[in-house]
Amino acid sequence: MSDRYVRHEVSDHVATITLDRPDAMNALVAAMKVELRDALERAAGDDDVRAVLITGSGRAFCVGQDLREHADNLEAGRGLANTVREHYNPIVSAIVEMDKPVVAAVNGVAAGAGAALAFACDLRVAADNAKFAMAFSGIGLAPDSGSSWTLQRLAGPAVAAEMLLLGEPVPATRALELGLVTRVVPAADLPKTARELAVRLAQGPTRAYAATKRALAFAASHPLNQSLDLEADLQEASAATQDHLNATRAFLDKRQPAFEGH
Repeated sequence: MSDRYVRHEVSDHVATITLDRPDAMNALVAAMKVELRDALERAAGDDDVRAVLITGSGRAFCVGQDLREHADNLEAGRGLANTVREHYNPIVSAIVEMDKPVVAAVNGVAAGAGAALAFACDLRVAADNAKFAMAFSGIGLAPDSGSSWTLQRLAGPAVAAEMLLLGEPVPATRALELGLVTRVVPAADLPKTARELAVRLAQGPTRAYAATKRALAFAASHPLNQSLDLEADLQEASAATQDHLNATRAFLDKRQPAFEGH
């Protein structure tokens, strides 16, 4: 399925969502944000999809808000036109709360909301020429798109403060050292490497992955005793899945398990 600015394709149980406005470095206009949100919601609700891969077309992953559209809104007295609440927040929530693993293939510059989009994903594979820039302060704005939440969980509060206050670009190799990305590969290898990772996840225990995402999100803001209680609940539910039963049998039979996602 293809909209004007976002391509959405499903194969091998992977939904590949491609930001497709390459002439503008995939800068986000209102219509594109709606298409992205809708694509994520379709992937979340599609039982055939067991993993999601997000990438950009052209030389950038996403440079965030389209400033030409934003400037027009400012001149018309509309300010942000409520785009943070109506667009960015639902997009980030859809990624973080999705009961499926989400991989970002960062093929170039990721700035502002574009970088935050990548940081919201569960795993990030970056091309060696990719860069991350938290560009909000450079235009007199506060962080949005969950970046104040994701950045300090990935790299700690000191790094989050540095990136958000100074807005200096972070190259892929440094991002790997900071824990902002999962791996860095040559740009030519990125599509293949990211795709293989997404397919691997799509062939895994989907419900166990969903439980893992929920446990991590909960434990990030709750004390140990509450986290232990939730882990017990999630483990009991996971132990009742067919995938767990089949994997246990496979282990005893000394063969690789074949997960079916239920």
